[in-house]
Amino acid sequence: MHTTINAQVEKYFWGDDLDDLSWEKHSKYITETLLDKGDVDSISWLFKQISPKQLLKILPSLKLSSKAKNFWGIYLS
Repeated sequence: MHTTINAQVEKYFWGDDLDDLSWEKHSKYITETLLDKGDVDSISWLFKQISPKQLLKILPSLKLSSKAKNFWGIYLS
C-alpha cells in the first residue's frame, strides 16, 4: 500500500515533489520533519503511521534539533 501524505502534512514539504513523497519510501525524512516542525494535526497523522513506542525506539537515530529531541524523548517516555 502506498501511503501518501495528506493536506495537513503537505505544508511542511513545500520544497519536495509531493507526487513522489510517500511514507514507505521516506518515513525517516517525514518523521524528522514533522517532529521538528509539525503542529498538532501533523503529529496526529504521524502517530497513525508509527506508534509512539516505535518512535521512541528510533528517536536516537533521527536528525532533530536538540530541543525537539529532548522534548520527544520526555514526551514519549
